[in-house]
Amino acid sequence: MKVAVLGTGMVGQSLADRLAGQGHDVTVGTRDVEATMARTAAGSMGNPPMVEWLRDHPRVTLATFATATAASELIVNATSGDASVAVLEAAGRENLAGKVLLDFANPLDYSQGFPPSLFVSNTDSLAEQIQAAFPEARVVKSLNTMNALLMVDPRQLADADHTVFVSGNDVEAKQVVTGLLRSFGHTDVIDLGDLSTARGTESLLPVWVRLFGVLGMPTFQFKIVR
Repeated sequence: MKVAVLGTGMVGQSLADRLAGQGHDVTVGTRDVEATMARTAAGSMGNPPMVEWLRDHPRVTLATFATATAASELIVNATSGDASVAVLEAAGRENLAGKVLLDFANPLDYSQGFPPSLFVSNTDSLAEQIQAAFPEARVVKSLNTMNALLMVDPRQLADADHTVFVSGNDVEAKQVVTGLLRSFGHTDVIDLGDLSTARGTESLLPVWVRLFGVLGMPTFQFKIVR
């Protein structure tokens, strides 16, 4: 499958690495290829600059948002929540039309410092805002309640049978995403329903952030016991 991963940070790199390792044709999207390749400093989470990362991942290519999405069958939104709509606009709505858009961005607001709040909640969600802005896309919310390592490999935890949620209006699109999740090793996938249910999973982030503060590490995840 041809996949466009939008975002060059740790999350985008982790997803691109896993997808390419599974044999998918992966292109990472960025706003300015030349500027991205010129960066030599590590990312905010300690991830390597793309110029180094690409040398170690020769099967992955780098292109502009528009070029990456134009040739894709699946689009992965690995951007920060406050930039997601602008990035997708740069990708071009004609390049989103009819395609599955896996969104795991979160509406985190750091304007008042840490811990962040949510810039949208309760009566709306970032996923719904993306769907409203790009009605031609088939938006599915998932993987936003865990860190990048667990997204691509739940076996990072001894109990790998933790829970991943899926929300979306398009049944077939959710099936595509669920198949991808299972290929990563996720076994407990709960379909919450339409995209409005993303309000609930996005609202888990304030809990996640506080757990991170208490535990001192990001490798943990929610599990629904029933």
